Amino acid sequence: MRAVPIWFAIVLGLIQGLTEFLPVSSTAHLRLAPALLGQHDPGAAFTAVLQLGTLAAVIVYFARDLFVDLPLAMVRDPRSPRGRLPLLIVLGTVPIVVLGLLAKDLVEGDARSLWVIASSLMVVGVLMAVFDARANGVRTLDDLGIRDALIIGGAQAMALCPGVSRSGATIVAALLVGMRRTDAARFSFLLGIPAVAGAGILEAKQSVAELGPGAWKPLTIALVVAALTGYASIAWLLRFLGSHRLLGFAAYRGAVAIAVAILLLTGTVSHMAGV
Repeated sequence: MRAVPIWFAIVLGLIQGLTEFLPVSSTAHLRLAPALLGQHDPGAAFTAVLQLGTLAAVIVYFARDLFVDLPLAMVRDPRSPRGRLPLLIVLGTVPIVVLGLLAKDLVEGDARSLWVIASSLMVVGVLMAVFDARANGVRTLDDLGIRDALIIGGAQAMALCPGVSRSGATIVAALLVGMRRTDAARFSFLLGIPAVAGAGILEAKQSVAELGPGAWKPLTIALVVAALTGYASIAWLLRFLGSHRLLGFAAYRGAVAIAVAILLLTGTVSHMAGV
């Protein structure tokens, strides 16, 4: 596979950082970018490793939760709401691990079709608008139970399909079980840490091998850009959800889905363009 140009690596890093935590599907945008900019698709392995940049962002942003508050809560009382949160994150990660292993070839192959992406963007966008309009959640992280974690984790597993959006699916599922928007987003970000870390680490060697000699340079640049923009995206979204609904994101998803469908129908791009 040909190497990724530096300028394009920066673009991919920006896209990853800006869209990983917003419910618009970073995978879809990373898949669309090569098709629209006339570049070769770096592939699912590159995308998985690129997520390590935004993983660093979420770890830094939630460092106090991860390294101070949650460990202390587990030591003091593992059965307390915060003390059991790490267990809920582990349980919520199980669905994506199982489905990821079973559907790996599909996710890295036919599921990357732009028709699949357009359909996923539209369907999840509609569901997001419907569930968000009806949401009036008051539950917080302290109110989560095993059933809630499995439901939200199941939604995260669906995000293996490009266009679904991991954050979008998990936030919508969290709203469905009655969580407040800001708490839904916080759990979504925390829940993504094990899944993103696992996928990135497993795919790192394959990604570098696929990209060929010199792959470390564009990959490193993209990772740094993704980390910086990802941190800013987390901070912005948590503030935004404190007083806004998800309708704008749902509308954006629908607009992108329609635009992609038009490009495909007119032959401007092919459904596997760039692959």
